[in-house]
Amino acid sequence: MSKGTLYIVSAPSGAGKTSLVKQLVASQSSITVSVSHTTRKMRPGEVDGVDYYFVDEAPFLDMASHSAFLEYAQVFDNYYGTSQQHVEQALLQGRDVILEIDWQGARQVRRIMPDSRSIFILPPSKQALRERLENRGQDDATIIDRRMQNAVNEMSHYGEFDYLVVNDEFDVALQQLNCIFQANRLQQEQQERSLDKLLIELLN
Repeated sequence: MSKGTLYIVSAPSGAGKTSLVKQLVASQSSITVSVSHTTRKMRPGEVDGVDYYFVDEAPFLDMASHSAFLEYAQVFDNYYGTSQQHVEQALLQGRDVILEIDWQGARQVRRIMPDSRSIFILPPSKQALRERLENRGQDDATIIDRRMQNAVNEMSHYGEFDYLVVNDEFDVALQQLNCIFQANRLQQEQQERSLDKLLIELLN
């Protein structure tokens, strides 16, 4: 069985990353999204092991001290981290794994797993990004202004990623994401492992 590929997917808030990844995973059984550990409290409707692995702060910090995370960060009063063991288990099962993390987390992951591939999703314009944030109806103007400032900082790191996808028309962006995953599976090294019997037969 060919080993899966680890994909890092990053985007500014409002670019549509979560919706694109959700649709991509729903359409391909060979792709899974990594489930992060977090110290924040479970919200209504969330399921442990599906949305997050919910843990107390002490065991989380113990895992961090033993280098159990590919990346982790503190966001306000809570910690979030990606278990290296869980990711590697999924990869060994031949599944492609997606990490939805920011550019800083992406840097941490690349140092540990340099074979990972990274995708940055961009909005079609600043105006479109602001409109999407406003249409959510979740934040006031002050918070949206801050999100826009953060977005510019986030987008300035696009050059650290292997692929850029502009989410203007959702279906087109989804198709482009699919193409990235399909093309990577067709690389010679990947195909050599999955087609070993065919290659032996053809060359003898």
